[in-house]
Amino acid sequence: MTTTNAPAPAASSARTAARTPAGSPVRGRRSPLASAGLHLTLLAASLIAVFPVLWVLLTSLKPASYATTTDFVRETTLQNYTKLLQDTAFLTWFGNSLLVAGLTTVLGVFVAATTGYAVSRFRFPGKRGLMWTLLITQMFPVAVLIVPIYNIMANLGLLNQPAGLVITYLTIAVPFCAWMMKGFFDTIPREIDESGQVDGLTPFGTFWRLILPLARPGIAVTAFYSFITAWGEVAYASAFMVGDENLTLAGGLQKFVNQYGAQWGPMTAASVLIAIPAAVVFLFAQRHLVTGVSAGAVKG
Repeated sequence: MTTTNAPAPAASSARTAARTPAGSPVRGRRSPLASAGLHLTLLAASLIAVFPVLWVLLTSLKPASYATTTDFVRETTLQNYTKLLQDTAFLTWFGNSLLVAGLTTVLGVFVAATTGYAVSRFRFPGKRGLMWTLLITQMFPVAVLIVPIYNIMANLGLLNQPAGLVITYLTIAVPFCAWMMKGFFDTIPREIDESGQVDGLTPFGTFWRLILPLARPGIAVTAFYSFITAWGEVAYASAFMVGDENLTLAGGLQKFVNQYGAQWGPMTAASVLIAIPAAVVFLFAQRHLVTGVSAGAVKG
């Protein structure tokens, strides 16, 4: 009977150690000094990123007499929040912003997804020109576009109307999101479309039932970008909307600043409340993004 002697693990480790020069670090392992430097750098970067947010939060909890001082824990109070909610039209501005941002998100995702799918899957006259047009529109700054868009909205009777802001924000969000969605659809095999056609689905049915669920990461990012575009925009909101009952948060916050000074307490309190919906949308998009990428990796 023949016996095969497998190399002992100890002998293999000894040979590996013999090939490694004495005193040299093992490949893939950082030295203690490099590890300490990396952690200190990450800690410093984290502090720099968190410091402005923490400053705003602590300032919102201080009385007006200490608003511009570094006494963050002295006479902590919620007076700025109660004054903001009771003495101003903040809730109205908040509701207007939610309406505009919500409509922009829903319409932006739908238009960008359908446009990206059509450009990714179909051939039609003017396809290249359409994509170049979507790209070129991103090159114009707000200062150049605000006057012509204002005139268009005035002629259509959409000034001081949420619909006017929604259309304006769609012109900002859709071109970029359509390009991004096209990239996601290009990664999905065309065989899935063909299987949908074999099952008797229409092109829109194939898109809605088969392709769109696979493009969940792109949809999440598109929704987040569309929401942030409408939620944090200032220039168009300030130019197109007047009157406390029509203002969004961008225009409402300007009420706290004038030529004589600024009301730091209510302004910082409003900033904290404004950041909450944006953080919730980001967490929602991040969760779906990670889930979609992981599912795609497992299926692949």
